[in-house]
Amino acid sequence: MTLHFIAKDPETNGDHCPTIWFDDVAQEFVVQGWKAGAGLEAKCRESGPIPETETVVRLPARMAEALKEVLDVAARTAVR
Repeated sequence: MTLHFIAKDPETNGDHCPTIWFDDVAQEFVVQGWKAGAGLEAKCRESGPIPETETVVRLPARMAEALKEVLDVAARTAVR
């Protein structure tokens, strides 16, 4: 696996930092974010169930540039 570090929350204090990576072997986005609360999870479940193997995470909007960057990395490394 080659895990490409993309970015941490630009306003991080060094702890509890949302972070984004890209795994070019698994072809997956890897995201560390804040856990969703019960209310947000309930709203998300309105679209369908959340399996036990999955979770809902939150990222601040200020990470939009990092999301764009991880999409660019994926496009450059993706096997098609």
